[in-house]
Amino acid sequence: MKAKPFREPQSRSSEPAELIEKILQEKFEPQYLHVIDDSSKHAGHNLEAQKGGTHFTIEIVSKVFEGKSLLERHRMIYTALEGPLANGVHALAIKAKVN
Repeated sequence: MKAKPFREPQSRSSEPAELIEKILQEKFEPQYLHVIDDSSKHAGHNLEAQKGGTHFTIEIVSKVFEGKSLLERHRMIYTALEGPLANGVHALAIKAKVN
């Protein structure tokens, strides 16, 4: 996958998404970053998801991941997002690439 240029975060009603984007931008200086709030897809089986901000897909391309296994990349992201994960984020789907 060819890296797409970094996009400035779009305005969203999802505060957790904005916080996740800010943290990932600061920690990984990505060439590409897209945080998608998937909470509405889970509202049927998770009452908290009805409010939004609980389930996310993260697509990130960063040189920081160079030489790291997929598991190491995921651990790096989970470590960076410990705060949001402890405060209501229920699930992450992660696509972390070097380029």
